[in-house]
Amino acid sequence: MGLTIAATLTLALAACQSAVELPENRSTVSDEFPAADRPIATIVSNRWSTEEARDRLNEAEMVMDRAGIAPGMTVADIGAGEGYYTIRLAARVGKEGRVLAQDIVEETRDALAERVSRERLQNVSVRLGLPEDPRLPANSFDRVLMVHMYHEISDPYAFLWNLRPSLRTGGRVIVVDADRPTQNHGTPPALLRCEFAAVGYRMVEMQEMESAGGYLAAFEAAGERPEPGAIRACRLAQPSATPQGGGPAGDMPG
Repeated sequence: MGLTIAATLTLALAACQSAVELPENRSTVSDEFPAADRPIATIVSNRWSTEEARDRLNEAEMVMDRAGIAPGMTVADIGAGEGYYTIRLAARVGKEGRVLAQDIVEETRDALAERVSRERLQNVSVRLGLPEDPRLPANSFDRVLMVHMYHEISDPYAFLWNLRPSLRTGGRVIVVDADRPTQNHGTPPALLRCEFAAVGYRMVEMQEMESAGGYLAAFEAAGERPEPGAIRACRLAQPSATPQGGGPAGDMPG
């Protein structure tokens, strides 16, 4: 018989747990943060196309190339779903690298853990996240990848705030999404930039990525992480999507 889910998860978690531990009580509750002033897309499926179709477009390879993902890196795959990127990230970073695959749906997490075990991916661990907190170990990641899922994050300011400590010096958050309203399963680039800036990130790159459904944006932590009560939500209705009351001019779209 095959491995049980419990045994599979134990194997899948072992790779990262031995190297880094999640700090206790690091998460801050979402009530302290402003609500998103925009619709939140519903999670309708963990698959938006077949892996074969995506590979025919060379999607994963192109995203990993443009994100600068290289052998030996430690990468988080947020909203990993069935593991399209997880599997390919594992091959890219190699045995000296690490991949942490995270999802907030327990059944999806369990199915991915089984796949990781079945494919004997020793450099991959699987973790259950929360809508307001990806629950990533601190100071651990060179890249945090979020592909076609940012518009589904129900508490973006809490989520991004709790994510920030996980980045290593020079680490980047990579967002791949479509340029359309959030309720239509995309994120307008100006809104994306504004929400990241409100939590203390700086956009360092924005590229068109038709093969991946829209664009690729890269962010780095910039300055001090703001206190939750000081964060102001970005107004969807404003053409420039600037935070209510203004904000750091260098980090806001014009």
